[in-house]
Amino acid sequence: MNSFTAQQSFLFFAIMKKLIAFIITIGMISKTQAQQPLYESKVFSVYSDKVVQGKYEAKAVSADHITSNYESPSNLNQSADISFKFAINGKDNEMPSGQDHQFTVEPLNGFAETPVIVFGKQLKQKSAKTSYLKPYTRLIVRLDMREVLKQFEQNGFYTSFNGTKIYKEDFKGVYVAGSALPMTWDFDNLVNNKPLQLTDVDHDGIYETTMFLNAKQDQKQTATDWKQQKDVTAFPQYKTPYLVSAALYNMSLEEMIKAVEPDSTFRTGKEWAGVWTRDISYSIILSMAYLQPKVAMNSLLRKVNKKKRIIQDTGTGGAYPCSTDRMIWATAAWEVYKATGDKDWLALAFEIIKNSIDDDLQNAYDPVTGLVKGESSFLDWRDQTYPKWMQPADIFESECLGTNAAHYQANVVLSEMASILNLRSIAVKHADIALKIKDGINKYLWIPEKGYYAQFLYGRNFKMASPRSEALGEALCILFGIADATKAKQIIASVPVTDFGITCIYPQIPGLPPYHNNAVWPFVQTYWTMAAAKAANENSVVESINDIYRPAALFLTNKENYVADNGDFAGTVINSSNMLWSLSGNLALVHKVFFGIEFKPDGLLFHPFVPAAFKGSHALTNFKYRNAVLNIELEGYGNKITAFVLDGRVQGEAELPASLAGEHTIKITLNSTVVAPQKINKISNYTTVTTPLVHYSDGKLAWDKVEEAVSFIVIKNGKKLSAVTENGFAGPFTGYAEYQVIAVDKNGEPSFASEPVVVANEKLITTYEIENNNPKSNLNYQGFSGTGFTEISTAINKTVNIAIKLTEPGLYAIDFKYANGNGPTNTENKCAIRTLLVDGKASGTNVFPQRGKNEWSNWGYSNSVQVQLDKGDHTVTLSLEDHNDNMNGDINQAMLDNMRVIKLK
Repeated sequence: MNSFTAQQSFLFFAIMKKLIAFIITIGMISKTQAQQPLYESKVFSVYSDKVVQGKYEAKAVSADHITSNYESPSNLNQSADISFKFAINGKDNEMPSGQDHQFTVEPLNGFAETPVIVFGKQLKQKSAKTSYLKPYTRLIVRLDMREVLKQFEQNGFYTSFNGTKIYKEDFKGVYVAGSALPMTWDFDNLVNNKPLQLTDVDHDGIYETTMFLNAKQDQKQTATDWKQQKDVTAFPQYKTPYLVSAALYNMSLEEMIKAVEPDSTFRTGKEWAGVWTRDISYSIILSMAYLQPKVAMNSLLRKVNKKKRIIQDTGTGGAYPCSTDRMIWATAAWEVYKATGDKDWLALAFEIIKNSIDDDLQNAYDPVTGLVKGESSFLDWRDQTYPKWMQPADIFESECLGTNAAHYQANVVLSEMASILNLRSIAVKHADIALKIKDGINKYLWIPEKGYYAQFLYGRNFKMASPRSEALGEALCILFGIADATKAKQIIASVPVTDFGITCIYPQIPGLPPYHNNAVWPFVQTYWTMAAAKAANENSVVESINDIYRPAALFLTNKENYVADNGDFAGTVINSSNMLWSLSGNLALVHKVFFGIEFKPDGLLFHPFVPAAFKGSHALTNFKYRNAVLNIELEGYGNKITAFVLDGRVQGEAELPASLAGEHTIKITLNSTVVAPQKINKISNYTTVTTPLVHYSDGKLAWDKVEEAVSFIVIKNGKKLSAVTENGFAGPFTGYAEYQVIAVDKNGEPSFASEPVVVANEKLITTYEIENNNPKSNLNYQGFSGTGFTEISTAINKTVNIAIKLTEPGLYAIDFKYANGNGPTNTENKCAIRTLLVDGKASGTNVFPQRGKNEWSNWGYSNSVQVQLDKGDHTVTLSLEDHNDNMNGDINQAMLDNMRVIKLK
């Protein structure tokens, strides 16, 4: 054995010393990099292995273990000042919006009670000192209903503050809505919350209920750690030096497995059971189409009825066609086909989509604008995104950004499917329909001065655009190509983004709890991330990725939503853990943003976007594509590919054919150049002033004071007429006109427009009693005009005819006063639908949405159909046609009181 000389020993130790110093230096650099945040804002920071928000920290111990000390602060130092109001039949009918009872809860020995409050008379009993709500305070709320009951006995009805008549026969109970749990401002769901119903046990007209405020169960807290329990090796494996990304990816894979029911369908993760069309569809589009294609197919087919139509989820006014966003199903079905190449699935999905669009063409398409009617996609809680005055019939008439994006893409999908199936005429027809929707979106919803699309068109006979942004719709317009490249960049740079993410709408609506209003939804955030990547806005991509990582890491689950103001999961009306579309979005960040995987009908494309903050090596193994298994390495950062290597061979394009089979290795190298910087509109969250309540009398419009409003815009027939600073406007008023008022605050932010007030010569509006020419019902309902009303259903009076005589030609609006007590305004599926014909020619669709469960004396107006008519005699017909099927199928019923024929022009 040879021995070292002294010189050799010296050289050896010198080299070893330098090597050790080099290793230490590298370690220090790595440690320094680990200590440098990937993202940092004034409210939270994300590092390679942790998320920090104030005193809270989530730590990625490994790729399969995360710890968190997060505790929801929602009930800490909760104010003893509470606000609330009462609600007959669970509806917001006691006092005007923004006018609430105010009370300071000051318990003695854990007990407090309100004075007896008279229904409709505001209580203002607040302490001047600052105090906090003690845990588990028992509160009795007492209400004097004697005046209401007196009116029931004397008149048969009670008249609310806004003139609405509530009939004795329709009285189902009175509830309390409010700001402190277990109270909620969600009026639609008060009837499902027994502690919020007041009762009159001794029948003295004084109603009361007892509740516990600041209860322990309200002080929500997440688990302290997540450790992977499920075997996720059957799915793509992600390797990255960023432990936060790796751990959240694996947590999402595990939650995906948990989200599959025993019958191989997805569980959406909501607090209530069931498969929801929009939830599963948006999840499938994000990542479930290729990760779990069979489960995706099963889930989509669960949302198809026996007539092979897509089922619209239960909801506003009895769902379809007040809501029409079921058509996002088509894009999900197409994504499944692109991922699998299953021709049997293609043929089946084609038939279902075509049937559904054919119905929509008859029921919901606006021939004037080219847009589709129906509630905002996924934003299905009425006053969470609409002004309170809008009834379900008004919501049907709204033409919304996200819903129209879904219908545009459904027609594109149907056209492409038809091309594959060699059905050329259908392909051409629906490509043309898609183009009309696209043109309508860009003509009627684009707001140049804002740099993004309007939320929706709304109104009655004259519509106007709501200038709020709508995050999901904006993102879909970019992803589906409705917005051109210039508009796409403007949208990402212009739509407001708050400290904790992009809110569903912006600005927020006052007086509402967080849910769709004042909330961030991670799945929407993912669509926004993908849209930002397509628009090449690195600042937005980085911001958005970390807005998804923060809550998932701190909460140790993929929650459905969180409050925009504080980033907390507690405080939204409903929330769920292990949420399907949230976890689908988390997975899509890796597959569709970092690796840029895009499925096409005939292949796979790659357009990675790796922000400089996430530079380095990323690997995705066991990624299954049809008959191939891909192992992908990704080096560098940026969004430009310098080399795409398949099995050791450099390729000219970053794409793979659908025919590829077997296991393959792909190496993608990015140019490691920072993407040209673009702006984002990072801004504080903001809430507008309330919507004015406007009335007309003695030749003048007037409205009550709106807090913090400095001016008002008067709207006539959907167009700005005047700007005023006082709370009134004097004419002149001529012809038929619908007036609305918008309140504007000191920052120039507008409220929603008020409910249209009709000012017209009485000769322009003619009312026809339906029962004069059609069978009169013998049902014992109240509140109708004339001598009675006519019932329509699937078996009774399937056709109703009304003869009219016009003294002059013009544009006329035709609507109907009706009742539908088959369900509440917020759930079920019994909206009545009829086709309106004039002189035998189909002219449009009238909808008769549900107005309250068993509230058959609750009368209101349908939407109107506008028809150009000549002078003389005409026959107006309401007819139940094949395409007028609602989602219930059996109950398609309403009571018709009268018909109005209004001369607009």
